[in-house]
Amino acid sequence: MDEVLIKQGGEPVMQFSVMLQNRAGALGSLVRLVRSAKVEIIGISIQDSKDATIVRMLVTDPDTICCLFAEKGIAYATCDMVVIALRESGIGLGACLEALMAAETNVDFAYSLMAHPDRQSLVALHLEDYSFGIEVLNNAGFKVLYQEDLSR
Repeated sequence: MDEVLIKQGGEPVMQFSVMLQNRAGALGSLVRLVRSAKVEIIGISIQDSKDATIVRMLVTDPDTICCLFAEKGIAYATCDMVVIALRESGIGLGACLEALMAAETNVDFAYSLMAHPDRQSLVALHLEDYSFGIEVLNNAGFKVLYQEDLSR
């Protein structure tokens, strides 16, 4: 791997999980609400079922979204995500997963993020142990991004 500048810490990337009714326009309404607060969605994952949909999303300004959701009475849950930049999508993702497997830590779920201004491929990972996962990925030479790196 090429030399990577490893940043020592930062504010964790916060993921919001919102449950929506499975009906036409529900996701669009949520996206419009977020955009109305001048916040960008930079990553999104949707898990659909017959009756409800779970939307997981990463945003450029989590504090604003916390206030907005509280003001609008929208129930949500948050968790810290590990976001890494990949130099090569397929090869980089495989190397990332191999490093985590060698350290015997689990990936609970993952999804790719929308285009980053630096044109890097980004992946968000929810790991069983956030701090340990960051240490493993840093030691393996991966560039870990924090909330301030994603806020625009």
